[in-house]
Amino acid sequence: MVTHSKLPSTGMSHPLDTSLRLKTFSSKSEYQLVVNAVRKLQESGFYWSTVTGGQANLLLSSEPIGTFLIRDSSDQRHFFTLSVKTESGTKNLRIQCEGGSFSLQSDPHSSHPVPRFDCVLKLVHHYMPLPEQQPGQASHPRRAYYIHSGEEKIPLVLSRPLSSSVSTLQHLCRKTVNGHLDSYEKRTQLPAPIKDFLDQYDATF
Repeated sequence: MVTHSKLPSTGMSHPLDTSLRLKTFSSKSEYQLVVNAVRKLQESGFYWSTVTGGQANLLLSSEPIGTFLIRDSSDQRHFFTLSVKTESGTKNLRIQCEGGSFSLQSDPHSSHPVPRFDCVLKLVHHYMPLPEQQPGQASHPRRAYYIHSGEEKIPLVLSRPLSSSVSTLQHLCRKTVNGHLDSYEKRTQLPAPIKDFLDQYDATF
């Protein structure tokens, strides 16, 4: 096991927050995976970093169901936590990092494995509502994820991120452009500086 202090930090334009520096990483590749995740999360505007579970509950208490944020996990075994407002109040789901990918904590009541992603943004996007399907498009059904709390079985709904800061006009334009680049061919036709800017944050939310 290696810690942040034993890993190279040169060239990191987005250093890890104090809470993440104290985490233990299993390898340099895992460290780089987390650094890349933090970089994109910082661009997202809904990464609340060192906010605690109690603070997340207060932030989300008056928000509509489906509002969510990402924060650093208070559990030393994990890096990030997804806090979401549900019909039964705020729920906190650990984001696991294993084998070079991220996933939500496994559902002990399901025999189906949880989907895994190489990016936290891709994980979040997977659990957000699908856009309206256009005629002729193939359907790709997603398996529902349920939060088990006591006797309750609560469906996970991620509809709206809770912003921690005001997004720049550039970032808002980037998200809009990402939403209209539905093919690889369209992206390759863009000038290199624009492609690089889009690649730094390739989500639409």
